[in-house]
Amino acid sequence: MKTWVDLQTDSFLDANARQRAIGLVDEGSFTELAGPMDRLQSPHLPLLGEAVEFDDGIVTGVGLIAKRAVFIASQEGRFIGGAVGEVHGAKMVATLKLALDSYEKMKKDNPSLPDNRGPVAVISFETGGVRLHESNAGLLAHAEVVDQIQKCRGKVPVIAVIGSKVGCFGGMGFVAAQTDVSIMSPFGRLGLTGPEVIEQEMGKDEFDSSDRSLVYRTTGGKHKYILGDANYLVEDSIGSFRQKLSEVLSLSQDEINAHRRIGSLRLVENQLNKVRLSITLKPKDSKDVWKYAGNDNPESLVDLSTSDFLSVARRLKFMAANEEV
Repeated sequence: MKTWVDLQTDSFLDANARQRAIGLVDEGSFTELAGPMDRLQSPHLPLLGEAVEFDDGIVTGVGLIAKRAVFIASQEGRFIGGAVGEVHGAKMVATLKLALDSYEKMKKDNPSLPDNRGPVAVISFETGGVRLHESNAGLLAHAEVVDQIQKCRGKVPVIAVIGSKVGCFGGMGFVAAQTDVSIMSPFGRLGLTGPEVIEQEMGKDEFDSSDRSLVYRTTGGKHKYILGDANYLVEDSIGSFRQKLSEVLSLSQDEINAHRRIGSLRLVENQLNKVRLSITLKPKDSKDVWKYAGNDNPESLVDLSTSDFLSVARRLKFMAANEEV
């Protein structure tokens, strides 16, 4: 069994949900909640003759980072692609609710509590979206997670970490967009519709899901960083994600709010301008967008290391509502 120290240098991409949950917080501080021993498995899968997992494909718990409570929900892509069903979603909602309840109690006991000392919630996304086996129950779970994130807003920072093999797609792509801060690695992938589904519906000429470079240029961390969908880009190790998470935890609530990608009129205007840009620019590849953002030689960014990429990459700037694109 790997030690906490070992986990810090391990690839975030290759790590399982429990390793990510343990490695993101201080050594020895993680306590799993509703773990396999509680056998909270899906009630729907056995009726369909499908195998179950006793944690239903998500590890939830609480740990510490510098004495600050960190509530974690870490999805497991090895079980039904990390798809969200009734129990899976309920565990995620409960984790967020526990974080909010903890905040409310701390604030009641200490009204002058600094806004960067209260609890924080972290979601390690690895999912293709809703679990089709559970249809409406899975869709409702998505809605309940979004609702709980909104209840946490301004009180408990909700941070997305995305760097696992399955990526973050489907309805969970919407959920990730609701979070306050997003941290990705170049191997993290984020979107609404996954590459295989695009190819299936639109054809290989439209999108070749076997083209690894194309997939990562379109949905990967570098592209999402340039677009502004990812606030931070880090190396592919649990320790790198942990380090950035520690830095984010030192920010004030106002600074956290400034990281949001949606949730205000200004941010809606920015998203609309991106839509207009997609119409006027008619990009044939993400590199066309990179060039528009000010990267004169976008091809050179593709194979750069994370540190070299961050030193030269220019990001798509926020635009005023009346600005031409």
